[in-house]
Amino acid sequence: MDRSLRNLAVALVVGAMAPLFDSTIVSVALHSLAADLHAPVATIQWVSTGYLLALGVTVPVVGWLQRRVGGRRLWMAALVVFLVGSVLCSLAWSAPSLVAFRVLQGIGAGAMLPLLTTLLMQAAGGRDLGRLMAVVSLPTALGPILGPVVGGLILGAASWRWLFWVNVPFAVAGLLLAWYLIPADGPRTKARLDVVGLVLLSPAVVGLLYGLSGVGGSGGFSRTAVWLPIAVGVALLVAFTLWALRHRGAALVDVHLLRHRPLAASASLLFLTGASLYGAMLLLPLSFQELRGTDALGAGLLLVPQGVGALLSRTLAGRLNDRFGARVVAVVAFAVLGAATVPFALMGPGTPVWVVVVVLLVRGVGLGAVIIPLMAVGFVGLERDEIPHASIITRIAMQVGGAVGVAVLAVVLQRGVAAVGPVAGFQQSFWWAAGLTGASVLLSLVLPGRPRVAAPATPEEAREPVAA
Repeated sequence: MDRSLRNLAVALVVGAMAPLFDSTIVSVALHSLAADLHAPVATIQWVSTGYLLALGVTVPVVGWLQRRVGGRRLWMAALVVFLVGSVLCSLAWSAPSLVAFRVLQGIGAGAMLPLLTTLLMQAAGGRDLGRLMAVVSLPTALGPILGPVVGGLILGAASWRWLFWVNVPFAVAGLLLAWYLIPADGPRTKARLDVVGLVLLSPAVVGLLYGLSGVGGSGGFSRTAVWLPIAVGVALLVAFTLWALRHRGAALVDVHLLRHRPLAASASLLFLTGASLYGAMLLLPLSFQELRGTDALGAGLLLVPQGVGALLSRTLAGRLNDRFGARVVAVVAFAVLGAATVPFALMGPGTPVWVVVVVLLVRGVGLGAVIIPLMAVGFVGLERDEIPHASIITRIAMQVGGAVGVAVLAVVLQRGVAAVGPVAGFQQSFWWAAGLTGASVLLSLVLPGRPRVAAPATPEEAREPVAA
Protein backbone atom coordinates (compact mmCIF):
# COMPACT_ATOMS: atom_id res chain seq x y z
CA MET A 1 0.00 0.00 0.00
CA ASP A 2 1.57 3.31 -1.08
CA ARG A 3 1.90 6.30 1.22
CA SER A 4 -0.91 8.42 -0.26
CA LEU A 5 -3.39 5.55 0.00
CA ARG A 6 -2.29 4.81 3.57
CA ASN A 7 -2.76 8.48 4.52
CA LEU A 8 -6.23 8.49 2.97
CA ALA A 9 -7.16 5.32 4.89
CA VAL A 10 -5.97 6.79 8.19
CA ALA A 11 -7.92 10.04 7.67
CA LEU A 12 -11.13 8.22 6.80
CA VAL A 13 -10.92 5.53 9.48
CA VAL A 14 -10.27 8.05 12.28
CA GLY A 15 -13.35 10.03 11.26
CA ALA A 16 -15.44 6.88 10.86
CA MET A 17 -14.63 5.70 14.39
CA ALA A 18 -17.20 8.17 15.75
CA PRO A 19 -20.37 6.84 14.05
CA LEU A 20 -19.28 3.20 14.10
CA PHE A 21 -18.78 3.21 17.88
CA ASP A 22 -21.59 5.64 18.68
CA SER A 23 -24.60 3.43 17.96
CA THR A 24 -23.35 0.54 20.12
CA ILE A 25 -22.14 2.81 22.92
CA VAL A 26 -25.55 4.44 23.22
CA SER A 27 -27.41 1.11 23.15
CA VAL A 28 -26.38 0.30 26.74
CA ALA A 29 -27.73 3.61 28.08
CA LEU A 30 -31.43 3.36 27.19
CA HIS A 31 -32.62 2.61 30.73
CA SER A 32 -30.45 5.41 32.17
CA LEU A 33 -31.83 7.81 29.56
CA ALA A 34 -35.41 6.82 30.37
CA ALA A 35 -34.88 7.46 34.09
CA ASP A 36 -33.00 10.75 33.71
CA LEU A 37 -35.32 12.24 31.07
CA HIS A 38 -38.48 10.92 32.78
CA ALA A 39 -39.69 9.14 29.66
CA PRO A 40 -41.03 5.61 29.09
CA VAL A 41 -38.66 3.07 27.60
CA ALA A 42 -40.87 2.88 24.50
CA THR A 43 -40.17 6.56 23.84
CA ILE A 44 -36.47 6.31 24.61
CA GLN A 45 -36.21 3.38 22.20
CA TRP A 46 -36.57 5.99 19.45
CA VAL A 47 -33.09 7.23 20.38
CA SER A 48 -31.82 4.13 18.59
CA THR A 49 -34.66 3.72 16.10
CA GLY A 50 -34.57 7.35 14.92
CA TYR A 51 -30.83 7.14 14.34
CA LEU A 52 -31.21 3.91 12.38
CA LEU A 53 -34.02 5.26 10.19
CA ALA A 54 -32.17 8.52 9.44
CA LEU A 55 -29.16 6.47 8.40
CA GLY A 56 -31.38 4.37 6.12
CA VAL A 57 -32.86 7.45 4.45
CA THR A 58 -29.44 8.98 3.75
CA VAL A 59 -27.43 6.02 2.43
CA PRO A 60 -29.19 5.76 -0.97
CA VAL A 61 -28.41 9.39 -1.97
CA VAL A 62 -24.69 9.34 -1.14
CA GLY A 63 -23.60 8.44 -4.67
CA TRP A 64 -25.54 11.36 -6.15
CA LEU A 65 -24.26 13.76 -3.47
CA GLN A 66 -20.67 12.73 -4.17
CA ARG A 67 -21.10 13.48 -7.86
CA ARG A 68 -22.64 16.86 -7.07
CA VAL A 69 -20.25 18.22 -4.41
CA GLY A 70 -17.16 15.99 -4.49
CA GLY A 71 -15.99 13.28 -2.13
CA ARG A 72 -13.82 15.37 0.18
CA ARG A 73 -16.43 18.10 0.66
CA LEU A 74 -19.17 15.56 1.31
CA TRP A 75 -17.04 13.63 3.81
CA MET A 76 -16.17 16.76 5.79
CA ALA A 77 -19.75 18.07 5.65
CA ALA A 78 -21.11 14.74 6.91
CA LEU A 79 -18.52 14.70 9.71
CA VAL A 80 -19.52 18.23 10.74
CA VAL A 81 -23.20 17.20 10.80
CA PHE A 82 -22.37 14.21 12.97
CA LEU A 83 -20.19 16.35 15.28
CA VAL A 84 -22.90 18.99 15.72
CA GLY A 85 -25.48 16.27 16.35
CA SER A 86 -23.25 14.69 19.00
CA VAL A 87 -22.77 17.97 20.88
CA LEU A 88 -26.50 18.70 20.73
CA CYS A 89 -27.29 15.19 22.02
CA SER A 90 -25.10 15.82 25.06
CA LEU A 91 -27.11 19.01 25.74
CA ALA A 92 -30.57 17.46 25.19
CA TRP A 93 -33.16 18.57 27.73
CA SER A 94 -35.93 16.06 26.93
CA ALA A 95 -36.57 12.77 25.18
CA PRO A 96 -38.00 14.41 22.00
CA SER A 97 -35.00 16.74 21.72
CA LEU A 98 -32.60 13.83 22.13
CA VAL A 99 -34.41 11.83 19.45
CA ALA A 100 -34.28 14.81 17.07
CA PHE A 101 -30.55 15.28 17.60
CA ARG A 102 -29.97 11.54 17.13
CA VAL A 103 -31.70 11.84 13.75
CA LEU A 104 -29.18 14.56 12.87
CA GLN A 105 -26.38 12.19 13.86
CA GLY A 106 -27.92 9.48 11.71
CA ILE A 107 -27.93 11.73 8.65
CA GLY A 108 -24.22 12.40 9.07
CA ALA A 109 -23.42 8.73 9.66
CA GLY A 110 -25.55 7.65 6.70
CA ALA A 111 -23.41 9.76 4.38
CA MET A 112 -20.08 8.74 5.91
CA LEU A 113 -20.33 4.95 5.98
CA PRO A 114 -20.76 4.21 2.25
CA LEU A 115 -18.51 7.15 1.32
CA LEU A 116 -15.70 5.65 3.42
CA THR A 117 -15.58 2.59 1.19
CA THR A 118 -16.15 4.52 -2.03
CA LEU A 119 -13.26 6.95 -1.57
CA LEU A 120 -10.81 4.18 -0.66
CA MET A 121 -11.84 1.87 -3.48
CA GLN A 122 -11.60 4.66 -6.03
CA ALA A 123 -8.15 5.65 -4.78
CA ALA A 124 -6.89 2.06 -4.67
CA GLY A 125 -7.68 1.35 -8.31
CA GLY A 126 -7.96 -2.37 -7.62
CA ARG A 127 -4.59 -2.64 -5.79
CA ASP A 128 -4.02 -4.26 -2.38
CA LEU A 129 -7.76 -4.52 -1.67
CA GLY A 130 -7.33 -7.10 1.08
CA ARG A 131 -4.79 -5.10 3.06
CA LEU A 132 -6.82 -1.95 2.49
CA MET A 133 -9.97 -3.59 3.86
CA ALA A 134 -7.96 -4.78 6.88
CA VAL A 135 -7.53 -1.11 7.77
CA VAL A 136 -11.08 -0.07 6.90
CA SER A 137 -12.72 -2.95 8.75
CA LEU A 138 -11.12 -2.08 12.09
CA PRO A 139 -13.94 0.14 13.39
CA THR A 140 -16.56 -2.01 11.63
CA ALA A 141 -15.37 -5.14 13.44
CA LEU A 142 -14.65 -3.61 16.82
CA GLY A 143 -17.56 -1.16 17.10
CA PRO A 144 -20.29 -3.69 18.00
CA ILE A 145 -17.88 -5.53 20.33
CA LEU A 146 -16.13 -2.77 22.28
CA GLY A 147 -18.90 -0.16 22.10
CA PRO A 148 -20.98 -1.68 24.92
CA VAL A 149 -17.84 -1.95 27.09
CA VAL A 150 -16.98 1.72 26.60
CA GLY A 151 -20.60 2.69 27.20
CA GLY A 152 -20.77 0.67 30.40
CA LEU A 153 -17.54 2.18 31.72
CA ILE A 154 -18.76 5.71 31.01
CA LEU A 155 -22.12 5.11 32.67
CA GLY A 156 -20.36 3.67 35.70
CA ALA A 157 -18.19 6.75 36.15
CA ALA A 158 -20.15 9.71 34.75
CA SER A 159 -23.42 10.99 33.29
CA TRP A 160 -24.95 9.60 30.09
CA ARG A 161 -24.16 12.94 28.44
CA TRP A 162 -20.51 11.91 28.22
CA LEU A 163 -21.50 9.09 25.88
CA PHE A 164 -21.84 11.72 23.14
CA TRP A 165 -18.74 13.73 24.05
CA VAL A 166 -16.69 10.63 23.25
CA ASN A 167 -17.45 11.31 19.58
CA VAL A 168 -15.97 14.81 19.62
CA PRO A 169 -12.23 13.94 19.64
CA PHE A 170 -12.68 11.45 16.79
CA ALA A 171 -14.73 13.92 14.76
CA VAL A 172 -12.34 16.85 15.29
CA ALA A 173 -9.28 14.70 14.52
CA GLY A 174 -11.09 13.30 11.48
CA LEU A 175 -11.81 16.79 10.16
CA LEU A 176 -8.19 17.90 10.57
CA LEU A 177 -6.85 14.76 8.92
CA ALA A 178 -9.37 15.05 6.10
CA TRP A 179 -8.29 18.65 5.42
CA TYR A 180 -4.63 17.68 5.14
CA LEU A 181 -4.69 14.13 3.80
CA ILE A 182 -7.75 13.68 1.55
CA PRO A 183 -7.07 14.98 -1.98
CA ALA A 184 -9.32 17.83 -3.06
CA ASP A 185 -11.86 16.86 -5.70
CA GLY A 186 -14.63 18.93 -7.16
CA PRO A 187 -17.98 17.84 -8.54
CA ARG A 188 -17.58 15.30 -11.35
CA THR A 189 -20.91 15.90 -13.01
CA LYS A 190 -24.12 17.92 -12.88
CA ALA A 191 -26.14 14.70 -12.62
CA ARG A 192 -29.80 15.23 -11.84
CA LEU A 193 -31.30 13.59 -8.78
CA ASP A 194 -33.45 10.54 -9.51
CA VAL A 195 -36.45 11.79 -7.56
CA VAL A 196 -38.62 8.77 -8.35
CA GLY A 197 -35.85 6.42 -7.27
CA LEU A 198 -35.34 8.38 -4.06
CA VAL A 199 -39.07 8.32 -3.25
CA LEU A 200 -39.06 4.56 -3.72
CA LEU A 201 -35.73 3.41 -2.26
CA SER A 202 -35.30 5.51 0.90
CA PRO A 203 -38.80 4.72 2.23
CA ALA A 204 -38.22 1.07 1.29
CA VAL A 205 -35.13 0.89 3.50
CA VAL A 206 -36.87 2.81 6.28
CA GLY A 207 -39.92 0.53 6.15
CA LEU A 208 -37.80 -2.59 6.39
CA LEU A 209 -35.64 -1.27 9.23
CA TYR A 210 -38.61 0.14 11.17
CA GLY A 211 -40.68 -3.02 10.87
CA LEU A 212 -37.80 -5.30 11.81
CA SER A 213 -36.87 -3.11 14.78
CA GLY A 214 -40.26 -3.87 16.38
CA VAL A 215 -40.14 -7.65 16.07
CA GLY A 216 -38.66 -8.02 19.56
CA GLY A 217 -41.92 -6.91 21.19
CA SER A 218 -44.83 -9.14 22.08
CA GLY A 219 -46.43 -10.77 19.07
CA GLY A 220 -43.29 -10.86 16.96
CA PHE A 221 -43.95 -10.71 13.23
CA SER A 222 -47.73 -11.01 13.68
CA ARG A 223 -48.18 -7.41 14.86
CA THR A 224 -49.51 -4.95 12.28
CA ALA A 225 -46.87 -2.43 13.33
CA VAL A 226 -44.26 -4.99 12.26
CA TRP A 227 -45.51 -6.80 9.17
CA LEU A 228 -47.12 -3.78 7.49
CA PRO A 229 -43.95 -1.62 7.31
CA ILE A 230 -41.99 -4.68 6.18
CA ALA A 231 -44.54 -5.44 3.45
CA VAL A 232 -44.55 -1.82 2.29
CA GLY A 233 -40.75 -1.79 2.34
CA VAL A 234 -40.52 -4.94 0.22
CA ALA A 235 -43.11 -3.59 -2.26
CA LEU A 236 -41.23 -0.29 -2.61
CA LEU A 237 -37.93 -2.14 -3.03
CA VAL A 238 -39.41 -4.23 -5.84
CA ALA A 239 -40.82 -1.08 -7.44
CA PHE A 240 -37.43 0.63 -7.22
CA THR A 241 -35.71 -2.37 -8.78
CA LEU A 242 -38.10 -2.31 -11.74
CA TRP A 243 -37.62 1.45 -12.10
CA ALA A 244 -33.83 1.20 -11.92
CA LEU A 245 -33.73 -1.59 -14.51
CA ARG A 246 -35.54 0.69 -16.97
CA HIS A 247 -33.48 3.82 -16.18
CA ARG A 248 -29.98 2.46 -15.83
CA GLY A 249 -27.98 5.61 -16.50
CA ALA A 250 -30.22 7.89 -14.43
CA ALA A 251 -31.20 5.57 -11.56
CA LEU A 252 -30.29 6.54 -8.00
CA VAL A 253 -28.54 3.15 -7.58
CA ASP A 254 -27.54 1.03 -10.58
CA VAL A 255 -28.99 -2.39 -9.78
CA HIS A 256 -27.60 -3.74 -13.07
CA LEU A 257 -24.32 -4.10 -11.18
CA LEU A 258 -25.79 -7.11 -9.38
CA ARG A 259 -25.22 -9.00 -12.63
CA HIS A 260 -21.55 -8.75 -11.68
CA ARG A 261 -21.04 -12.02 -9.80
CA PRO A 262 -18.49 -10.82 -7.22
CA LEU A 263 -20.75 -7.92 -6.18
CA ALA A 264 -23.87 -10.09 -6.02
CA ALA A 265 -22.07 -12.68 -3.91
CA SER A 266 -20.54 -9.99 -1.70
CA ALA A 267 -23.90 -8.32 -1.06
CA SER A 268 -25.58 -11.66 -0.27
CA LEU A 269 -22.83 -12.68 2.13
CA LEU A 270 -22.75 -9.26 3.79
CA PHE A 271 -26.50 -9.67 4.37
CA LEU A 272 -25.85 -13.00 6.12
CA THR A 273 -22.82 -11.59 7.93
CA GLY A 274 -24.89 -8.70 9.23
CA ALA A 275 -27.53 -11.17 10.42
CA SER A 276 -24.94 -13.37 12.11
CA LEU A 277 -22.92 -10.51 13.62
CA TYR A 278 -25.73 -8.38 15.00
CA GLY A 279 -27.94 -11.35 15.85
CA ALA A 280 -25.19 -12.92 17.92
CA MET A 281 -24.45 -9.56 19.51
CA LEU A 282 -28.04 -9.65 20.77
CA LEU A 283 -27.69 -13.18 22.14
CA LEU A 284 -24.24 -13.08 23.73
CA PRO A 285 -24.64 -10.25 26.28
CA LEU A 286 -28.20 -11.33 27.07
CA SER A 287 -27.08 -14.89 27.77
CA PHE A 288 -24.30 -13.64 30.03
CA GLN A 289 -26.79 -11.55 32.01
CA GLU A 290 -29.70 -14.00 32.09
CA LEU A 291 -27.79 -17.26 32.56
CA ARG A 292 -24.61 -16.19 34.37
CA GLY A 293 -26.02 -13.26 36.37
CA THR A 294 -23.54 -10.61 35.17
CA ASP A 295 -24.49 -6.94 34.90
CA ALA A 296 -24.33 -4.95 31.63
CA LEU A 297 -20.71 -3.93 32.16
CA GLY A 298 -19.67 -7.46 33.07
CA ALA A 299 -21.34 -8.79 29.93
CA GLY A 300 -19.52 -6.18 27.87
CA LEU A 301 -16.17 -7.07 29.41
CA LEU A 302 -16.74 -10.74 28.61
CA LEU A 303 -16.94 -9.74 24.94
CA VAL A 304 -13.47 -8.16 24.95
CA PRO A 305 -11.73 -11.42 23.90
CA GLN A 306 -13.89 -11.47 20.77
CA GLY A 307 -12.65 -7.98 19.93
CA VAL A 308 -9.05 -9.06 20.54
CA GLY A 309 -9.49 -11.99 18.17
CA ALA A 310 -10.95 -9.74 15.48
CA LEU A 311 -8.02 -7.35 15.89
CA LEU A 312 -5.46 -10.15 15.60
CA SER A 313 -6.86 -11.69 12.40
CA ARG A 314 -7.38 -8.58 10.25
CA THR A 315 -3.88 -8.05 8.90
CA LEU A 316 -3.26 -11.71 8.13
CA ALA A 317 -6.66 -12.04 6.46
CA GLY A 318 -5.94 -8.99 4.28
CA ARG A 319 -2.63 -10.44 3.06
CA LEU A 320 -4.15 -13.87 2.45
CA ASN A 321 -7.01 -12.30 0.51
CA ASP A 322 -4.58 -10.51 -1.83
CA ARG A 323 -2.58 -13.71 -2.32
CA PHE A 324 -5.19 -16.48 -2.51
CA GLY A 325 -8.42 -14.65 -3.30
CA ALA A 326 -11.66 -14.07 -1.43
CA ARG A 327 -13.07 -17.60 -1.72
CA VAL A 328 -10.47 -19.36 0.42
CA VAL A 329 -10.36 -16.67 3.10
CA ALA A 330 -14.15 -16.35 3.36
CA VAL A 331 -14.79 -20.11 3.52
CA VAL A 332 -12.19 -20.64 6.23
CA ALA A 333 -13.25 -17.55 8.20
CA PHE A 334 -16.95 -18.47 8.12
CA ALA A 335 -16.07 -22.03 9.14
CA VAL A 336 -14.09 -20.75 12.13
CA LEU A 337 -16.92 -18.36 13.03
CA GLY A 338 -19.51 -21.12 12.84
CA ALA A 339 -17.39 -23.61 14.77
CA ALA A 340 -16.92 -21.04 17.55
CA THR A 341 -20.67 -20.31 17.67
CA VAL A 342 -21.72 -23.94 18.17
CA PRO A 343 -20.21 -24.20 21.71
CA PHE A 344 -22.64 -21.51 22.90
CA ALA A 345 -25.47 -23.82 21.82
CA LEU A 346 -24.05 -26.41 24.23
CA MET A 347 -23.05 -24.21 27.17
CA GLY A 348 -24.97 -23.68 30.36
CA PRO A 349 -24.72 -21.44 33.43
CA GLY A 350 -22.01 -23.65 34.92
CA THR A 351 -19.60 -23.48 31.98
CA PRO A 352 -16.22 -22.17 33.25
CA VAL A 353 -15.46 -18.57 32.32
CA TRP A 354 -12.12 -19.51 30.78
CA VAL A 355 -13.93 -21.74 28.26
CA VAL A 356 -16.18 -18.82 27.28
CA VAL A 357 -13.15 -16.54 26.90
CA VAL A 358 -11.27 -19.00 24.67
CA VAL A 359 -14.30 -19.64 22.45
CA LEU A 360 -14.96 -15.91 22.09
CA LEU A 361 -11.31 -15.31 21.16
CA VAL A 362 -11.57 -17.91 18.38
CA ARG A 363 -14.93 -16.51 17.29
CA GLY A 364 -13.37 -13.06 17.05
CA VAL A 365 -10.62 -14.41 14.78
CA GLY A 366 -13.25 -15.67 12.35
CA LEU A 367 -15.32 -12.52 12.65
CA GLY A 368 -12.41 -10.18 11.97
CA ALA A 369 -11.23 -12.23 9.00
CA VAL A 370 -14.58 -12.73 7.29
CA ILE A 371 -15.43 -9.05 6.78
CA ILE A 372 -12.28 -8.31 4.78
CA PRO A 373 -12.80 -10.51 1.69
CA LEU A 374 -16.50 -9.67 1.56
CA MET A 375 -15.89 -5.92 1.58
CA ALA A 376 -13.08 -6.17 -0.99
CA VAL A 377 -14.39 -8.68 -3.51
CA GLY A 378 -17.52 -6.76 -4.45
CA PHE A 379 -15.43 -4.06 -6.11
CA VAL A 380 -13.24 -6.32 -8.25
CA GLY A 381 -13.56 -5.38 -11.93
CA LEU A 382 -15.76 -2.30 -11.39
CA GLU A 383 -15.18 1.06 -13.07
CA ARG A 384 -14.56 4.16 -10.95
CA ASP A 385 -18.07 5.55 -11.51
CA GLU A 386 -19.64 2.22 -10.54
CA ILE A 387 -17.95 2.07 -7.13
CA PRO A 388 -20.37 4.47 -5.34
CA HIS A 389 -23.32 2.31 -6.44
CA ALA A 390 -21.58 -0.83 -5.18
CA SER A 391 -20.83 0.86 -1.85
CA ILE A 392 -24.49 1.72 -1.38
CA ILE A 393 -25.64 -1.79 -2.32
CA THR A 394 -23.25 -3.49 0.11
CA ARG A 395 -24.00 -1.04 2.93
CA ILE A 396 -27.77 -1.53 2.59
CA ALA A 397 -27.32 -5.32 2.41
CA MET A 398 -25.37 -5.43 5.67
CA GLN A 399 -27.68 -2.95 7.43
CA VAL A 400 -30.87 -4.81 6.50
CA GLY A 401 -29.19 -8.16 7.17
CA GLY A 402 -28.31 -7.01 10.67
CA ALA A 403 -31.91 -5.97 11.30
CA VAL A 404 -33.20 -9.31 9.99
CA GLY A 405 -30.75 -11.26 12.15
CA VAL A 406 -31.73 -9.40 15.31
CA ALA A 407 -35.44 -9.75 14.52
CA VAL A 408 -35.36 -13.47 13.74
CA LEU A 409 -33.16 -14.44 16.69
CA ALA A 410 -35.23 -12.26 19.04
CA VAL A 411 -38.38 -14.19 18.04
CA VAL A 412 -36.58 -17.55 18.27
CA LEU A 413 -35.28 -16.62 21.73
CA GLN A 414 -38.66 -15.44 23.01
CA ARG A 415 -40.46 -18.56 21.86
CA GLY A 416 -37.68 -20.85 23.03
CA VAL A 417 -37.56 -19.36 26.53
CA ALA A 418 -41.36 -19.56 26.79
CA ALA A 419 -41.45 -23.18 25.59
CA VAL A 420 -38.40 -24.86 27.13
CA GLY A 421 -36.92 -22.35 29.60
CA PRO A 422 -34.02 -19.88 29.52
CA VAL A 423 -31.08 -22.28 29.15
CA ALA A 424 -32.55 -24.39 26.34
CA GLY A 425 -34.08 -21.27 24.75
CA PHE A 426 -30.70 -19.60 24.42
CA GLN A 427 -29.17 -22.83 23.15
CA GLN A 428 -31.79 -23.08 20.40
CA SER A 429 -31.12 -19.47 19.41
CA PHE A 430 -27.38 -20.08 19.12
CA TRP A 431 -28.09 -23.08 16.87
CA TRP A 432 -29.96 -20.67 14.58
CA ALA A 433 -27.00 -18.28 14.64
CA ALA A 434 -24.67 -21.15 13.75
CA GLY A 435 -27.02 -22.12 10.92
CA LEU A 436 -26.79 -18.63 9.40
CA THR A 437 -23.02 -18.94 9.47
CA GLY A 438 -23.17 -22.40 7.90
CA ALA A 439 -25.23 -21.02 5.01
CA SER A 440 -22.54 -18.38 4.55
CA VAL A 441 -19.87 -21.08 4.20
CA LEU A 442 -21.77 -22.60 1.28
CA LEU A 443 -22.45 -19.27 -0.41
CA SER A 444 -18.77 -18.32 -0.08
CA LEU A 445 -17.92 -21.07 -2.57
CA VAL A 446 -19.20 -18.85 -5.42
CA LEU A 447 -16.76 -16.05 -4.60
CA PRO A 448 -13.80 -15.49 -6.94
CA GLY A 449 -10.74 -17.60 -6.28
CA ARG A 450 -7.08 -16.70 -6.67
CA PRO A 451 -6.72 -13.41 -8.60
CA ARG A 452 -5.12 -13.53 -12.01
CA VAL A 453 -1.71 -12.02 -12.45
CA ALA A 454 -2.42 -10.60 -15.88
CA ALA A 455 -4.90 -7.77 -16.28
CA PRO A 456 -7.92 -8.32 -18.52
CA ALA A 457 -7.40 -7.26 -22.11
CA THR A 458 -10.71 -5.52 -22.62
CA PRO A 459 -13.28 -3.64 -20.51
CA GLU A 460 -15.73 -6.48 -21.14
CA GLU A 461 -13.28 -9.00 -19.68
CA ALA A 462 -12.67 -6.70 -16.72
CA ARG A 463 -16.31 -7.08 -15.73
CA GLU A 464 -16.16 -10.89 -15.78
CA PRO A 465 -15.79 -12.67 -12.42
CA VAL A 466 -12.19 -13.29 -11.40
CA ALA A 467 -12.12 -16.99 -10.63
CA ALA A 468 -9.54 -19.62 -10.05
